[in-house]
Amino acid sequence: MTPKERAQKSADAMWNNDSASQRVGMSLLEVDAGRATLSLKISDEHLNGHKICHGGYVFMLADSAFAFACNSYNQLAVAYQNSITYAAPGKKDDVLTARAVEVSKAGRSGIYDVTITNQDDEAIAHFRGHSRTIKGTHFEENEA
Repeated sequence: MTPKERAQKSADAMWNNDSASQRVGMSLLEVDAGRATLSLKISDEHLNGHKICHGGYVFMLADSAFAFACNSYNQLAVAYQNSITYAAPGKKDDVLTARAVEVSKAGRSGIYDVTITNQDDEAIAHFRGHSRTIKGTHFEENEA
């Protein structure tokens, strides 16, 4: 199994159980080893009292991209620290895209950077996630 196939199979298993990401309207666009891309179209339900995208949804999009990237090796991984810096507001009808990229992976720890942009490729936020692997896998993998 190639690393991309392993990442896709891990993502499929996670996506099937990820009602949170699906319920807010996210789409899983692409995964590979240590990488993931998700998107979200901003609608009225995502807007706060300023009529811009609530920061919690931006964080959630970034966190979901981070989750799919750090779980792409068929080993369960969870977040133990995340931070986000907001650069610009997301607006109604914007399509936000979160691209997660592995920065470092050593032992049980990983660091991932996620950039969230709008449809015009303008930066909306920058997120850094720290992961820790735990016992378990997303699917049984036969060693041949």
